[in-house]
Amino acid sequence: MNPLDIGEVARRSGVPPSTLRYYEEIGLISSYGRRGLRRQFDVDVLLKLSLIDLGKSAGFSLTAIAGMFGRDGELAIPRADLHAKADALQRQMVDLRILRDALRHVADCPAASHLECPSFRKLVKAASRGRVASGRRRKATDKV
Repeated sequence: MNPLDIGEVARRSGVPPSTLRYYEEIGLISSYGRRGLRRQFDVDVLLKLSLIDLGKSAGFSLTAIAGMFGRDGELAIPRADLHAKADALQRQMVDLRILRDALRHVADCPAASHLECPSFRKLVKAASRGRVASGRRRKATDKV
């Protein structure tokens, strides 16, 4: 076993030492000892930090990510949660495409007034529906 001190983990993972200490404090990672004042980690911590980063990128909270690691450090990823997150990302992608199309149309529309342009009105209405529906979805998931 080649131990990594906190500085080496920070350098190799790109995660600042203060964040590593915080992750250890909340139980996401663990050091197995110290050499002087420096925490020592097993090399497997780098994979775990990558998984934490991936979970954060997907929009999971640190609490949810912590729940995906069992007490023994084994992964216990709830597949239903992953499906729900993937579905939410798909809806967000649709909303972002509509917004992108509206912005491009506004930038390129030859109409003297955007409010007189039927395409612009259609895009605004679609974007508004998406935002209202998204708000409803958020409220519904907040209750769960």
